[in-house]
Amino acid sequence: MGGAVESEKPGGTAGGDPGQGVSPPAPPAAPAEGEAVPPGEPGTAVLGGTVPPSRRVRARRLRLYGWLVAITAALLAGGGIMWGTGTPTEAELREQAGLLDKENLRIGVKDDTPGIAVRDKETDTFKGFDIDIAYMIANDLGFQQSQVEFLSIETEDRARMRAQDKNDAFVSVDLVVATFSVTDERRKDTSVGFSSPYMRTEQSVVTKSGHAPVTSLQQLRDKQVCTLGTSTSQNELERAGARLTGVNRIKQCIDGLYAGTYEAVSTDAAILAGFVTASAGRLRHWDVGVEKSEHWAVNTGTNEALRRLVELSLYRSLADPADRRWEKAYDTHILPMASTNQGIDIAGDIQPCLVAPDVRRWPWERDLPRPQCRLDQEWAPGG
Repeated sequence: MGGAVESEKPGGTAGGDPGQGVSPPAPPAAPAEGEAVPPGEPGTAVLGGTVPPSRRVRARRLRLYGWLVAITAALLAGGGIMWGTGTPTEAELREQAGLLDKENLRIGVKDDTPGIAVRDKETDTFKGFDIDIAYMIANDLGFQQSQVEFLSIETEDRARMRAQDKNDAFVSVDLVVATFSVTDERRKDTSVGFSSPYMRTEQSVVTKSGHAPVTSLQQLRDKQVCTLGTSTSQNELERAGARLTGVNRIKQCIDGLYAGTYEAVSTDAAILAGFVTASAGRLRHWDVGVEKSEHWAVNTGTNEALRRLVELSLYRSLADPADRRWEKAYDTHILPMASTNQGIDIAGDIQPCLVAPDVRRWPWERDLPRPQCRLDQEWAPGG
């Protein structure tokens, strides 16, 4: 198009007579609205010395048309700038993520962790904090609850995003929302695509009630301790000198604790709290003073467009004062466990901070306020 296009004047060139393309004299300009018309002007109907109503309507329409043309030009110009940035819109990200033709969204979740993610075998339904967060993200991706398919996933399979279906066959999932902590080592795995965290917790210890107080992991040296294999808790316990057993399902640890196979179980406090609540006083939860926090995030694998969409969902939840879905999930599933886990910081009661994702917005879309929070350098890139 190459720049502004000048409008051509009708009638050809200036000079000469009308037969040679000279334009006839232009009619006098119409008076503005409310302007008096000089008396005796030929061809003008005067009502009380002012412009007739029909002419005022035409003038108004012309001004409105002019405004519409100006606004359209501005939007087109703005659109040209936006399209030139290369940053995709939310709709484009959905297409790039391969979501447009999907009838269902498969999400890998835990199925044996009270308060976080539990499967009711009779109804084949899931509930818990992770489940509500998964539903929130799925809804923002354009899927209704009936279109979400939860599949049980074990700890060691979260990175490769392989879960088990109803026939116990391993299948790939679109997302993993399963107490998956961000670590530098996991970040180096190119098959793992972490979102920003949606939960902060810390490592703790559970024993039977009546056990001597446990205030540090070093007190578990040479003790039989169970934890989740390939988990972040395993490294801390190994450094403390515990006689460690790693399993795929945390319920195996709890069952072994009741049976006397293990003296203690150690993993994230948010994972253990539900078991303590359900124990009717038979288990005791201990804060062992581990300084490093655990940050749970969503794994989208190598689907970068999907990861950005998950970021957008988490950011909306954090930044929009009217969006209380995260807080509702916390109040429903985490807060009720506090009374039976006294002295334990089960999980942060404020959604972790994150940076606004790089997604192009249209001029008419409502901007979200920037949250007044600070990134936790334990997980932040470069931190």
